[in-house]
Amino acid sequence: MIFIMDLLLMLIDLTYSILAAIIQTFLRPRLKSIDGELCLITGAGGALGRLFALEFAKEGARLVLWDCNTVANEKTAELAREAGAEVHAYTVDLSKRLDIYQVADRVRAEVGDVSILVNNAGVVAGRRLLDCPDEILERTLLVNCHALFWMTKAFLPKMKENNHGHIVTIASALGLFSTACVEDYCASKFGAVGFHESLTHELLAEELDGIKTTLVCPYIVDTGMFAGCEIRKEIRSLIPPLQPLYTVQQSMQAILADQQMICIPRIMYIPFLTRALLPWEANLATYRFMGGDKCMLPFIKNVESKTSNGHIKSC
Repeated sequence: MIFIMDLLLMLIDLTYSILAAIIQTFLRPRLKSIDGELCLITGAGGALGRLFALEFAKEGARLVLWDCNTVANEKTAELAREAGAEVHAYTVDLSKRLDIYQVADRVRAEVGDVSILVNNAGVVAGRRLLDCPDEILERTLLVNCHALFWMTKAFLPKMKENNHGHIVTIASALGLFSTACVEDYCASKFGAVGFHESLTHELLAEELDGIKTTLVCPYIVDTGMFAGCEIRKEIRSLIPPLQPLYTVQQSMQAILADQQMICIPRIMYIPFLTRALLPWEANLATYRFMGGDKCMLPFIKNVESKTSNGHIKSC
């Protein structure tokens, strides 16, 4: 009898959730205030990180900016201060666990408790698997995936104590479905998505309803990170690279609406669903038709032509 009652309640919740999602698609959601909240953004010296900082500044948040590039990070801090925000900038190497924990202690002592954590930083090797040194592959996984664990362990305890906070993971559409020649990036972003979803389930199981989470999965953003990547030219205009400001504004709306997940643009939900519902061969046929099997080759050639350390800084 209890099983039947629970089944009926589950079906009611399922129906309500679907209807609510449909309604929210057409109606502007109510956005929360984050005025005075302390927001930490990783990768703040990059294109997306800088735009996130400016958007959070507009909303009245106090900012803690982390990046391994001191000059770029200070430039973001300067722009955010000009926008009227209180800003604290720190140089941090997210591939180093102890660096994260040590600077996190400094933030708590010098600024206060972080209530909004935006895990935005990321890197990609830009080399074929067999041509890529192991240490470069490891760095991709450390920055894009492992750092999420360390960042969360550093700042979640106080959020739990207060039952208040928001954790944002800037993942990628390539964390929902994959493409060729970027094994390191896809693996790290699949890991980021899995980590984020499991963390969300844990918070819900502990009934910590005051801590929100938002997973952001954008298509390729025109920041230069994947410069040269191209799908089939006949359909390129239907899914062009995203403009950074549009990506951040869509992400901000989802964050302020406490939306659990957003794919940008919405058409990215389609390959996510077809990957699960269609046979492998059917997905492969679509993938090849769109040029997904070779879309990263121009990007890899661009990376190979540059004299660098093998990494392209993200977002």
